[in-house]
Amino acid sequence: MKQLVLFLALILFIFPVAAVELDIYSENAILYNIDEDKILYEKNSSEIVAIASLTKIMTGIVAIENISSLDEEVTLINSDFATLVENNASVAGFRVGQKLTYRDLLYGLLLPSGADAAQALTRLIAGGRDNFVKLMNEKALDLGMEATHFTNETGLDEEGQTSTVKDVAIMLKYALANPTLKEIMMTPSYRLSDGSRTVYSTVYNSVHSLNQDLDYILGGKTGTTSKAGRCLASFAEIDGVDFLLVTVRAPQGKTPLNVVDAQTIYNYFITNYINVSLISQDEVFLSLPTEDATLKEVSFKAPEEIKKFVPKGYNQEDVKFSYEGIDTIPFNMKTGSKLGTLSIYFQDEKIKDYAIILDTALTLDIGAFVMHHPGIIIGSIVLFLIVILVIIRFATRRKRKKM
Repeated sequence: MKQLVLFLALILFIFPVAAVELDIYSENAILYNIDEDKILYEKNSSEIVAIASLTKIMTGIVAIENISSLDEEVTLINSDFATLVENNASVAGFRVGQKLTYRDLLYGLLLPSGADAAQALTRLIAGGRDNFVKLMNEKALDLGMEATHFTNETGLDEEGQTSTVKDVAIMLKYALANPTLKEIMMTPSYRLSDGSRTVYSTVYNSVHSLNQDLDYILGGKTGTTSKAGRCLASFAEIDGVDFLLVTVRAPQGKTPLNVVDAQTIYNYFITNYINVSLISQDEVFLSLPTEDATLKEVSFKAPEEIKKFVPKGYNQEDVKFSYEGIDTIPFNMKTGSKLGTLSIYFQDEKIKDYAIILDTALTLDIGAFVMHHPGIIIGSIVLFLIVILVIIRFATRRKRKKM
């Protein structure tokens, strides 16, 4: 498990970043192509910043991984609401003594960004903030979020509560792998199990407040504090490709400039890029000749379609193949043998490696074998004649001795 989550962190560093400059309000941003494990755009992505309520994504991760049943009912108490008014924290509108399920608390946490839900989860799961924040930091370390440190579960500005948009991207990608968390972050509104109220998504409301066609934004999490400015961690589907985008430190005001920036960034790639099929499934991408087999050539087909999000106007000649292995397949090569490795490139970027495995049974072509190896045939005949002569001579000697 630890190797898997470390991989989630590494993939955000090993792939090249497109040199794109965009005019956005946010001081920090990163756009990540989930399907290709590739950063498409970044701006000050490794700078240490406050991330406001984007913190609650980690709160949700730690909570859901420590809850045995989402439908278990719990009761809210006074301490779940402590200091919320003083800190001007956003709330889900819960009340002391209310009986809710853990599912209700997660929706209250991630849709209206309820600090009351966060504090209740902190108490119920870990017995208090200190223990819960310890779990948050341990999870961040496991995920490879090396620049992140949490001091609270709500995201309120506090000394030592820091991260980067690159780390938030790692966190969001991990959260989206959990079907329940993804479903919650995609939900526009949710009716609490006791029927007392409906909570609404700040992401949905912010996105639709622009009255623009932003239906490709599927969900996410917002955040706002004086240090972090307006923040948005969103995920989207464009032309069949999954993306996530994190922006922080957009100026505050009536217009949600974090959403304006998301529109600017996403629309740039909608306008200038296209998701294309570089190779079709079952397309022949390699043929190798055989030696002394009845089948003169073995063709190898792509086991899957390979698609890539590329700049519009790309050239098919940018797709290149590099094969390393056996150049000619001998007739006696066993089925299932590895012949070599085929690498597929788009321009200078390696897209995929395939092991080339012989999946066709070969049979000997006697005529071809004789033509290609006359010395072996003549030598075999000579050896055969010598053996016959030896046998005859031996038999003759034995006959003489008996006489």
